[in-house]
Amino acid sequence: MRRLILSTGLLGQVVAILLLTMLIEFGVSTLLYERASQFSVRDDEARRLAEHLVISRRLIEERPPAARAAMAYALTTTRYAIRWDQAPPRRARLAPPLGEMRRQILAWEPGLRTADLRVLLTSLGGGAAAVTGGLRLADGSWLYFRTLEPLTPLTFGFERIAFALVLAIALIAIGGLMLRRILLPLRRLATAADRMGYDRVDPVPEGGPGEVRRVVGAFNRMQARIRALIDTRTEALAAVGHDLRTPLARLRLHAESVRDAPARDAIGRDVAEMEAMIASLLAFLGGENDPESPVPVDLAVLCATLVDDASDAGHVAEYAGPDHLELPLRRSAFRRALTNLVDNALQHGDRVTIALEDGAAAVTVRVIDDGPGIPAEQLDAVIQPFVRLDPARPRDTVGFGLGLAIAAQAVAAEGGTLTLANREPHGLEATVCLPRPGGNVGAA
Repeated sequence: MRRLILSTGLLGQVVAILLLTMLIEFGVSTLLYERASQFSVRDDEARRLAEHLVISRRLIEERPPAARAAMAYALTTTRYAIRWDQAPPRRARLAPPLGEMRRQILAWEPGLRTADLRVLLTSLGGGAAAVTGGLRLADGSWLYFRTLEPLTPLTFGFERIAFALVLAIALIAIGGLMLRRILLPLRRLATAADRMGYDRVDPVPEGGPGEVRRVVGAFNRMQARIRALIDTRTEALAAVGHDLRTPLARLRLHAESVRDAPARDAIGRDVAEMEAMIASLLAFLGGENDPESPVPVDLAVLCATLVDDASDAGHVAEYAGPDHLELPLRRSAFRRALTNLVDNALQHGDRVTIALEDGAAAVTVRVIDDGPGIPAEQLDAVIQPFVRLDPARPRDTVGFGLGLAIAAQAVAAEGGTLTLANREPHGLEATVCLPRPGGNVGAA
């Protein structure tokens, strides 16, 4: 049975839950309705009503039609009102039948079984109610009756609505909990998909309906294939990087023996550019497999250190922000990201400023330069790997154009965002927004 339920699929289980809640709601509502409509009718009260109906029926049937209305009026007492009419009863939507009382009356007076006896509950307003009904006479006319003493008050008003609302809310809560349990594997899958590419994700437990199990299984297999490809690529990159650095080192040694100073310097620059290109390529392609774990990092000290390094290299640089600001980060990768942003600013401007701002939900780092900026239509494209912008960024720079892409990759690994914006009248501002643990980047 359990295997049959699990194999019905997500749609089948949702339909089953809805059907189950409807059945429960219908059953409980019917039970409450019957409970509300069944009063504490004593046997003697049903007996008196049965006797009164039998006597009234016999006396009215003995009278001619012209005298029956008067006889019905004469049979009215302080307890029961009797009325005769040729017209059959109309169906009353708001008058539920009192099945238990009808059975009691017929048990005392079996002769009424052929009279099409109808016993209904009628609201009198103000919470009061009365028993009404009728029975068919031999000639097809009808004798109608009504109790004159109000019975136990009904809960047709606020109390009944409140009971219905409480029941509906309870059923919705139960259905929501059941759906939440069914959709738990999907939430695990979404969490694993969000983490994929930033952390090593364990296989997601396969559970839930058949469709969900198949999706989770396919995701786990896809994740294993991607991980195998990344590991293979990383190993190949490490081997290629090692193999390339060896001849470059030999070439650098051979260049030292070149007597022509301009040629020696040219060879040295070419070797340095090739080494920088290899380093940036390995950093970008191997970054997603970085085993580095987040550790507490004083971001303010890191930014101030980069400013000092730039100043020691002869550049104009300044830091604006707090003296200390600790945040869990992947130290090496994030330092590389900020270094790339600072190098990019100094390469195309004469002055760089690192501004650090502490927010309640996020921390913001702004790297500002006074360079020519980037065409507005290319601000997003420049973050993409291997993109070089001729007008705003000259072609004689070192590397593959991966500096900003590496920075964006490292920031994304921290759950943050990197955006570029031009400043007025000139200059470029790179903004890194990092969420605090439990915070929201968008709140910064």
